[in-house]
Amino acid sequence: MKRHARNLLAAVLCAPALVGMAACNKRQQVIHADLAQAGYQLTTADWFRASRDNHAAALKYFVAGGFAADTRDAAGDTALHAAAQTGAEKAADYLLGRGLAVDIRGAAERTPLMTAVLANQSRMVRWLLRQGAAPRLKDKDGYTALMLAVREGGVGPLGELASHTREDLDAALLAAALQGKTAVLDTLTKYGASVYARMEDGRTPLMLAAENGHAEAVALLIELGSGRFTTDAEGRTAADLATQGGHPELAALILKKPVAAELTLEAPDTIAAAMDAYVEAAAADVPGVEDGENASGLGGGGHNARARVREVPAALEGKTLGAAGVVAAGGGSNNTAAASRANAGPAGAPLVMRHYREREMPVAVKSVQNDTATLRMAGPTPGEVTVRAGGVLPGSRLVVVKVQRRMRSAKANLGKLTEVSVVEIKDTATGVTRELIAGVPSSAHDPVALVEDVTTGKRYTALPGQHFRGADGAEYVVNDVRPNQLVIAELATGTVRTIPLRGPRG
Repeated sequence: MKRHARNLLAAVLCAPALVGMAACNKRQQVIHADLAQAGYQLTTADWFRASRDNHAAALKYFVAGGFAADTRDAAGDTALHAAAQTGAEKAADYLLGRGLAVDIRGAAERTPLMTAVLANQSRMVRWLLRQGAAPRLKDKDGYTALMLAVREGGVGPLGELASHTREDLDAALLAAALQGKTAVLDTLTKYGASVYARMEDGRTPLMLAAENGHAEAVALLIELGSGRFTTDAEGRTAADLATQGGHPELAALILKKPVAAELTLEAPDTIAAAMDAYVEAAAADVPGVEDGENASGLGGGGHNARARVREVPAALEGKTLGAAGVVAAGGGSNNTAAASRANAGPAGAPLVMRHYREREMPVAVKSVQNDTATLRMAGPTPGEVTVRAGGVLPGSRLVVVKVQRRMRSAKANLGKLTEVSVVEIKDTATGVTRELIAGVPSSAHDPVALVEDVTTGKRYTALPGQHFRGADGAEYVVNDVRPNQLVIAELATGTVRTIPLRGPRG
């Protein structure tokens, strides 16, 4: 009797649990059935497959079936990494909603953003950046997402990352030159990397490409304006490094006889037009941008760059930027003045820097004696020529106007005055004059930047010493023009602002 009572009590006590187990089993059966209908089984392998397939609804069934959102595969990746690999935005969005961090680390300490870069998923890179992914994190080997894109040659991801990693673009360009990644070099320069960037030892991208035998990269860098006659800290040119690296054919290419265009002095409006044309062409077609979308940070250019009214950019001197009520160049909903102001320089500066240019000349002053100058001409067989005042440099339209020696301060002499040889030349076609000074690299013009009004999209050329105003009346002066930045100062407050080179697409 007692035994019967105990069994009856146990049955009563266990009944709710049995009912719950039955319900649970039924629920699991439904989940299995739903997954099977979607083409999946309740396994770890299929959890990751559903993520790659962008099947967010299936992922919900997995979670209902007890799968943790942060489940890892054998390599240590999460389903968010799997979604990033295939560009599965819906799946990724669901996983972020389940609490996964956008920068969760996986195999090799890589984030989903890095995974998307390695898979060449440009749109997913853009999407992850919009979700707050940090682009400057490094994996276990020290690679950032940008450097992984350089290594893999992924120009699409590069374009998405560029506006988020401006401070790293020059380093990326040097790495691309070292590896001979021509398409990467072309892309990076369009987003603001400078062909005048240097390693700590003074080597430029051209020098690195030449030293390592990358012929296509050398040709492109020369086309983009890299100085053929620039020297590193040891006084070596790109041609010298090509020769030392066992690439005499590249040395010959770099040391080719100067063409007529290299022995000219261009008028300011010619320089401005050439810079504007470069920016216009580069900004016209932005890979990977959908119709109706504005490329990251284009402000004033973007898809509608073709529609921009073409005019030769004027000098920045005396101009007032940010005219009220003017819609940014090109029109359209993506190019409003407000959108352009959102892309303004640091601390609301009224302009952005789009392009930089300097041009070395293949001639250097060695010495002067009375009215005669001795000049060294670069080329496959460098040599010296002597020219008197009134004479013409061989193979050019440059006439020697004046030959003199005068006192000049120099950093090499700690600012002390030193007597130097100076030759003034004139381009007979353009009327432009220029002084060449012994011991100083000869250039065809002062460094010049092409800048853009963030409100109107109008472009100007900027030189050191120029003054301009913002829409609020604040007056600025250009302190310096550098390969990768413009330095301006607000006169009333003395506040100095650095405007980074954003490039045509930046």
